Amino acid sequence: MLTLPQIDRVVGAALEEDAPWGDLTSATLIPATATATADLTAREDGVFSGSEVFAAAFRITDPSIEVSLRVGDGDRFSRGDILATVTGPARGILQAERIGLNFVQRMSGIATMTARYVDAVAGTGARIVDTRKTTPGLRAIERHAVRSGGGFNHRFSLSDAVMAKDNHLAVLTAGGLSLTEALVAVRARLSHTTHLEVEVDRLDQIDAVLAAGVDTIMLDNFSLEDLRAGVERIGGRAIVEASGNVTLDTVGAIAATGVDVISSGALTHSVRALDLGLDIRLAVSITAREP
Repeated sequence: MLTLPQIDRVVGAALEEDAPWGDLTSATLIPATATATADLTAREDGVFSGSEVFAAAFRITDPSIEVSLRVGDGDRFSRGDILATVTGPARGILQAERIGLNFVQRMSGIATMTARYVDAVAGTGARIVDTRKTTPGLRAIERHAVRSGGGFNHRFSLSDAVMAKDNHLAVLTAGGLSLTEALVAVRARLSHTTHLEVEVDRLDQIDAVLAAGVDTIMLDNFSLEDLRAGVERIGGRAIVEASGNVTLDTVGAIAATGVDVISSGALTHSVRALDLGLDIRLAVSITAREP
């Protein structure tokens, strides 16, 4: 899902925002011929994500900069580990440093948080899934980070699947049709390849939705008791998704109710950037010789 054109577009825009007329500090203080080597170092434990995005920040700034990665997306690391080494013109490294770090810190933060959720539901069969609660313009990057942490992606955009929530259902049934009749009419208009998901917030809505032959039923803000009852009532006739009030403290108990999917916006909208640093360990300043 995360393609090179997407990476270049997002990273290029970030670099343009950060240095619209170049890096005045580096251009003033650092000789044009100076070279440097810097290590991307972990200052806390985590799960890595953003290798290609990090490298793109330096490649776009100066194609002569080399980035050597020591870990891959999805790899776990410990505090003190060197994750990548950057070598090349010092000006370019210093100019791209902040943007490269911004992306890899946030992506690794998302991957690390996702991995904690995945670990919390291990052995239950439930999938941890993200939502559309992403930073505008950064969805592909943030959702890649979720996959790096062992999670899965929900529909990428409004164009990918039909997902009827409470407001949709209110409008859909306003003309007098029953919920089942309205959903059957929706199903009839869809391609056989299009997924249909319906959100319910009460147990008594489930039978009417099931009768329409939907693919997934989202149980929104259900108690644990009602989740168990909902799973039993659906009985394998649709995928069961749990959403609402999902935290690290609650996700294990939610998974134990037997749901198939647990979606959480917290994977992307409430994540702390991981503490990673780019440390110069070798700098060579080359000056022109006197004639």
